[in-house]
Amino acid sequence: MKAILLCILPLLAAAQQPDINACYQARGRNDAAAIEAMSRALEDPNLYSCAAANLRIAGAAHALARGLASDNPQVRAAAARELGSFRKPEMLEALARAAEDENLLVASNAVAGLSQYQDRAVAPYLAALAKKGGMIGDMALDRLLQVDSAAALEVARNLLASPQVPDRLYAMRVIGAAGDAGDLPALRKIASAKGENLAQRDRGFGFMPAINLARAAQSAMAAIEAR
Repeated sequence: MKAILLCILPLLAAAQQPDINACYQARGRNDAAAIEAMSRALEDPNLYSCAAANLRIAGAAHALARGLASDNPQVRAAAARELGSFRKPEMLEALARAAEDENLLVASNAVAGLSQYQDRAVAPYLAALAKKGGMIGDMALDRLLQVDSAAALEVARNLLASPQVPDRLYAMRVIGAAGDAGDLPALRKIASAKGENLAQRDRGFGFMPAINLARAAQSAMAAIEAR
């Protein structure tokens, strides 16, 4: 088997259309030749996912970090997803930049990468994303609540003034989980309004019901008052 693998790696690095089977057979190799071959395979549309996984298993964090600069958004997304598993502090900035990528696939995978960090070192990066709102910001806020509830609460209170309904919904979820009696007046104001809906057509999920801000505020108030 070793002799076969030694033959496979040069072919994988040089072939115009490397075989996916060769990529899988090279899994677990962490020598320089294997990492170089997998770095090249990252740019192959048929191999980037396998190659990214191989680089993760090989511990080649820096090779994956280089993948974040690829012109191919699928490569950037795969690299970001796998890079987060290392939980290396020095990779936080690179993942945070990737989370601001104009391509939603890349950005969401970068947030998923950041979400693999378990300590508070990731909190400032998640908070910076969360403050911007939007789909990526809301994803970051959701994770921030788990690693630093105080930071998430600060962001959420500011997002109550967002013009975007999803931002306010996520904010109320956080306030319900981590807020206190001081948050009740703002929530009562929302609960007493006529109720702004996030309709199906605005969400892109045809089988999900509309969400009412007033009901969300009432739920957050109930959670706070129950504590």
